[in-house]
Amino acid sequence: MFPQFELFGKTISMYMVCALVGVLFVLLLTYKLAKKRGLDEINMLFMMLLSFVGVIVFSHILYAVTVFDKIVLFFSNLDKVTSFDDFIYGMSVIFGGSVFYGGLIGAIFVFYIYTKSKKLSFGDYSDIGALAIPLFHFFGRIGCFLSGCCYGVEWEHGITYEHSLVESANGVPRFPVQLCEAVLNLLLFLLLFYLYKKGKANHKILALYLLIYPVYRFILEFFRGDSYRGFLFGLSTSQLISIILFAVSAGYLVFSHFKEKKASSA
Repeated sequence: MFPQFELFGKTISMYMVCALVGVLFVLLLTYKLAKKRGLDEINMLFMMLLSFVGVIVFSHILYAVTVFDKIVLFFSNLDKVTSFDDFIYGMSVIFGGSVFYGGLIGAIFVFYIYTKSKKLSFGDYSDIGALAIPLFHFFGRIGCFLSGCCYGVEWEHGITYEHSLVESANGVPRFPVQLCEAVLNLLLFLLLFYLYKKGKANHKILALYLLIYPVYRFILEFFRGDSYRGFLFGLSTSQLISIILFAVSAGYLVFSHFKEKKASSA
């Protein structure tokens, strides 16, 4: 694939390029939709930018949780850390990866806190913010595919990496699970955007995203070839979180439906 390139003597990661393109598309989309809906577009931009900070911080925190054995090993051998550089290296091993669900939870948390602190409608703004998630994730998974991270299981008809930054991905044909998720993310974005434009799911776009995405993420996890994401009861960390998010979202949508039905008949 094409994990990186040189520009003016600097090594540029294709994942970062894709992520930045995703950020630009998301900021432009949310700004225009907020303005068209009569919301404060500047607050919308601030929310999105702060949410990206939440993505970065919480995605690394959840990764650290998935490698809890390394945390225990590091701190049980803290007496052997003889320099600040050694300590920084240990922290980079523990927090060096990222997990999407951690970033998602972090973004929603920051978004919610911001709307409440500014006394804004979480429902109105989250309808737009929710559209940004699968769109940004679409670009992110393209970046994963080009970089060779989040790679798939071995598959004779798959794609063989030779220059992936993740050594374990190289040398064997692999199922392009990143591209599958990218396509599904794009389709989910189009579906949610359609519902948003038609006004068919006011204040429920985020809940619908959290209902639909976990379903195909749970399935795609079986086609992932990397094994550093943590496993419990035979399921990956992301599969366990998918089950929880699906259950909570389904419960919320059912409760909202009956609440609205009761209110309309009163």
